[in-house]
Amino acid sequence: MNNHFLHSAYAFLILFIPINTFAQNNTILKKRYTAHNKGKFTVSWGGNRDKFSKSDITFKGNDYNFTVENATAHDKPKGWHIDYINPNKLTIPQTNFKMGYFITDHYSISIGFDHMKYVFTQNQTANVSGYINLPAGQSGSYYNGVYNNTPVDFSQNGAQEGGFEKGTTQTGIPAFLIYEHTDGLNYVNTEFSRHDDISKWFSLPNTDKIQINLTEGLGAGLLYPKTNATVLGKERHDDFHVSGYGTSLKAGINFTFYKNFYLQGELKGGYINMPDIRTTISADDTASQHFFFFEKIITFGGIFKI
Repeated sequence: MNNHFLHSAYAFLILFIPINTFAQNNTILKKRYTAHNKGKFTVSWGGNRDKFSKSDITFKGNDYNFTVENATAHDKPKGWHIDYINPNKLTIPQTNFKMGYFITDHYSISIGFDHMKYVFTQNQTANVSGYINLPAGQSGSYYNGVYNNTPVDFSQNGAQEGGFEKGTTQTGIPAFLIYEHTDGLNYVNTEFSRHDDISKWFSLPNTDKIQINLTEGLGAGLLYPKTNATVLGKERHDDFHVSGYGTSLKAGINFTFYKNFYLQGELKGGYINMPDIRTTISADDTASQHFFFFEKIITFGGIFKI
């Protein structure tokens, strides 16, 4: 009788202990903050480096219509600098801001502001097609004529990246063209993204301390640049203007620390079409272009529930 009781008790313990241990582990997993994302908000801030494809840029006005063909451009990085966190100088570096919300554990929606900088390379020779027929009294009339795949040196006559102060014009023969979106090439976008926890790939025991996630997404939005353009010596417009639209795809990796803080790296590529770019103080003067872009982004952020 006693032996039968001991055997029964032993069998019960053999069955109960693993089940109880599994239940405890499962309870711990469910209690972890990082086990579920639905209902969480995110906010992040960081910087970017950019590359742009060549593009044809068309400039139109009452007395001119010409296209700069296969124009090259580059970004204007600040490097590691205090301006990234200086409230008075946040638009000087190339920055990224984003706010998001998890609609499920794996999917989020967000609104973002990609502050890129696009600088037409001044030290280049590119072909120009079209015509210029400015009144003789305007300094830019120096360039009057018909252009048919005509090579133009854009470094001539005092041309400089950064241009000239708003409200000022060059004396004498002006630069043919100075053109940049440095305040900036602003892509105001909405993104839809997927997120997957890959911590188990690295045998991380507690994702509430360190968690690693992969993220992919697609986005679309408006281009709201502040364009610094000096066209044929005319005074620049230099104000914000909705100029077109963009679409994008991204992939990234996210490192979350102690539940609420994260570091994220992203690669983002996309297409920008701007048919209505303001260039001078005259509303009759416009530019248009379309091109592909590629961003490398690093951001710091927080994830939390309200």
